[in-house]
Amino acid sequence: MPHRTFFWFILPSALAMLLFIALPIVSVLMQSLYTEHEQVVREVESCSVFNCTTQLMVDNEATEKLYDEAPLGRFVGLSNYFNRAHLATTEVAEAWNTSAGLSDFFSNIYNLPFYRALAFTLSYTFIVTPLVIILGFTIAVAVNTLSSALKGPVIFFTLLPMIVTPLVGSLILFWMIDARGIIGASLQWMFDNPDLSLKASSGLTWIMLFVYGVWHSAPFAFVVFYAGLQTVPQDTLESAMIDGATRWERIRYVIIPYLAPLMVFVALIQLMDNFRVFEPLVSFNAGAHATSLSIIIYNDMNQDTKLLNSAATTSMLTVLGVAILLTPVLIRTWRDFNRK
Repeated sequence: MPHRTFFWFILPSALAMLLFIALPIVSVLMQSLYTEHEQVVREVESCSVFNCTTQLMVDNEATEKLYDEAPLGRFVGLSNYFNRAHLATTEVAEAWNTSAGLSDFFSNIYNLPFYRALAFTLSYTFIVTPLVIILGFTIAVAVNTLSSALKGPVIFFTLLPMIVTPLVGSLILFWMIDARGIIGASLQWMFDNPDLSLKASSGLTWIMLFVYGVWHSAPFAFVVFYAGLQTVPQDTLESAMIDGATRWERIRYVIIPYLAPLMVFVALIQLMDNFRVFEPLVSFNAGAHATSLSIIIYNDMNQDTKLLNSAATTSMLTVLGVAILLTPVLIRTWRDFNRK
């Protein structure tokens, strides 16, 4: 394709990426380098019949004037990234110097809000992502072996979790694990413990969130892998059968290598989505047991006095985290592409 033709072909996409991706990220980055103006206070004297008292009151007009002059706030550089609400470098260094061992150190920094959210976010990402790929691939292989009459209904029911809105789906599971729900009541009956509650334990809450993540995302992986299975060369499979390869050997040495690029694609999508986990935590009302980076951003933006700078800082750290997670996969993909 001529360079001029390629330029005009790619121009609309490049402009869209610039307007809707690059510029917003730059804007958020700029916001993260500022912090809120300090509230202007003034002394107000109030007198009664007997005496006069002086008290401090916020001067809203003076504070608003500061924001009119500097809408972004006060420039603080990278201070927002290292304060206690985010990377907390001072607190981490203090915990490292005072901790008796690694377990004690991790226990101390787990109490910091950012690292507590990061711990759950990484756990959710690294547990749900491979399980989604494995389950989606397993379902795709199983459905591909069914007769034509059964494939349609099975595919329909398999796609139901993807059709249901994430917030609604997590609410349904939340009600099911309630003591009055089918899962919660069944567990109480099985263990003969009427006080057993999945919501009261942090560990069980995490497990239920992981289960929901796999349940909701597996249909996407199934669709991708099932479509890929339709393109697997039948000649190669027949040759493997003639050579005496078992079903498992055909899957391992023929199908999996052929679908490897699709597995990388699903992994990329799932890493990005799972690192931004939000809806299940809201629906499960899991704030006492689990939190995520997206929840921190939501809480900063949901206060009466919106902490825009703190939310922007967490957003940039989230973008950085996603980039770090995707880098090894992208490097491997680039190397495989160059080998070809």
